[in-house]
Amino acid sequence: MDVTLRRDWDQLPAAGETSTADPTYVLSRWLFIRLLGLVYLIAFVSLALQVTGLVGEHGILPATAFLDRTRALYGGGAYRLFPTICWLGAGDGALRLLCWSGAALALLVVAGVAQAPALALLWSCYLSLSVVGQTFLWFQWDGLLLETGLLAVLYAPTRWLPSRQREPAPSGVVRWLVWLLLFKLMFLSGITKLVSGDPTWRHLTALDYHFWTQPLPPWTAWYVQRFPGWMHQGMTLGMFAIELGAPWLIFAPPRLPRLRVAAFVLLVLGQLGIALTGNYGFFNVLAIVLCVALLDDAALRRVLPLRLAAGEPEPLWWRRVTGTLAVVIAPLSALTVAREIGATLPGGRGSGDSPMLRVVAPLRSINGYGLFRVMTTERPEIVIEGSRDSVDWREYEFRWKPGGVTRRPGFVAPHQPRLDWQMWFAALDPAGAEGWLAGLVRGLLKGTPQVVSLLDANPFPDAPPRYVRLVSYRYRFTTREERAQSGAWWAREFTGFLTRPITLSGTPPPPDSAAPRPPGSLPPRRRRP
Repeated sequence: MDVTLRRDWDQLPAAGETSTADPTYVLSRWLFIRLLGLVYLIAFVSLALQVTGLVGEHGILPATAFLDRTRALYGGGAYRLFPTICWLGAGDGALRLLCWSGAALALLVVAGVAQAPALALLWSCYLSLSVVGQTFLWFQWDGLLLETGLLAVLYAPTRWLPSRQREPAPSGVVRWLVWLLLFKLMFLSGITKLVSGDPTWRHLTALDYHFWTQPLPPWTAWYVQRFPGWMHQGMTLGMFAIELGAPWLIFAPPRLPRLRVAAFVLLVLGQLGIALTGNYGFFNVLAIVLCVALLDDAALRRVLPLRLAAGEPEPLWWRRVTGTLAVVIAPLSALTVAREIGATLPGGRGSGDSPMLRVVAPLRSINGYGLFRVMTTERPEIVIEGSRDSVDWREYEFRWKPGGVTRRPGFVAPHQPRLDWQMWFAALDPAGAEGWLAGLVRGLLKGTPQVVSLLDANPFPDAPPRYVRLVSYRYRFTTREERAQSGAWWAREFTGFLTRPITLSGTPPPPDSAAPRPPGSLPPRRRRP
C-alpha cells in the first residue's frame, strides 16, 4: 500500500494527463509560457523608459530615500517586509540594470531557454522594482504579473534548451492553480461590483460614466460614450455575464472540452472590449495570456503547426516541490477571495483579513482583485501651471492624461505612463497624494530632466519656473454638437486652486503618512484600477 501511495504522489502533478483519452497541455504550456515572457518584456521595457523619473536618484520618490526610511523604521525587519534586490543599490544605474536585465531574461523565456530559472529571476526582479516603485507600482496588474509569474516558475519546464519535439508533461496541479487564478481574477471583478452596493452597477448605469471618467480614455471611448443608454445597459449585462458566468466554465469536465473553449472565447472577448475603449497598460494582454492556459493541445493544433509531445516527466524532486507549494498556495489564494468580498461590502464588514496572508504579503504574489468596484461619476483633473513672475502662467501638458481640450485622446497601452495614471488618483484624493505631488512639484521647480521628461513639451525650456501651482478642473466629454462647433474632445470647468503659488523654499515636505508601512498592514489593494 505504501508503494502505491508513493507512486500516486509522485504522479500527482501530472494527474489527468496520463491517459491518451484525456486532453494534454504540452503545447498549451509552450504557448502560455512564451506569451508570459512577452508580457514581462513589455512591463520591463515600459518601466525602463520612466523609472529614473519616478523613483531614481533625482526622481519624484527616490528609491534610496525610501529604503533609508524603511531601515530606520523597521531595523533588520525591513529586509523581510520589503524584499528587494535594491538593498544592494537603488541608484539610477541599478534601477536601469534591473529593468533591462528583466527585458533580457524575458527574451530568454520567449526563446524557450532555461525557462524555469529565467522566470524565477524575472519574478525576483519585478518584485524588487515593485517594492521600491512605491505608489507607482501598486496597480492590480503589477500584483497579477507577480502572481502569474510565481505560478509560471512552477509550471515551466526545467530543461535548459528548447525542443521542437518533446517537453516534460506539465504539472496538472499547477495548471489548475493557473486556472484558479484566472477564475479569481474574473469572478472577483464581477462580484465585487455587486457587493459594493454602488448604485450605478445595481441600476446598470455605470457605463454612462465609465468611458469618460476612466483614467486614460482613448478616442474610441468618446464615440462609445455617445451610444444610447439602453446599449450601455446591455453592455453592462454582457460584462456581468462574462465576469460572473464564464469563469465557472473553467471547471467543465474533461469530456466537455468545448465548454472550456467557450470560457476562453467569452473571457477574451471581454478583455478585447476593455482594451478597445481604455488604456490599462499590460493588464488586458496578461489576462488574455491567462485565458490561453485554458486551451488544450487539440484546440491549439488547429491554429499552431507545432507538433509537440510529452516526453520524460520532470525530476521527482521537482514534482514534489511543485506539489507541496501548490498545497500552500491554493488555500492562501482562497483566503484572498474571502478578504476581497468582505472588504468590499459597505462599511468593510467581515474584511476576512488573515495572519497567514499577512505573512506572505511582502511577496505581493497572492492577491485579490476587483476593478472599478465603485464607479466614478465625475472627472476632476489637476492641471499644473508654472510661472516666472506669478502673473503669466503656463500649463504643463501631460502626454496621455486629459489636458488640452482639443487634443485627441490616444492609445498608449500596453505601455503604462505611470505618472499620468497617478494624476487620475491624485485628482480624486489630492490630500492622499500630497507626498508624491510634492516631489513632482519640486522636480518641476528645479527643472530636473528626469522628472520633466515624464511630461510632454516643457513650457519652460530655457530655465525652470520660479512658481508652480496646482489647479482643479472638472472635465467631461463634449457632445456631438460641441465637438462639431469647436473640434474639442473635452469640455472643462474651473473649480478652484488646490495650492497657492509654490516656490522651492515653500515646497511642502512629504507628510508622515508617506512613511513606509509593511505590506501586511496596508488596506486591500486599490478598489479602482
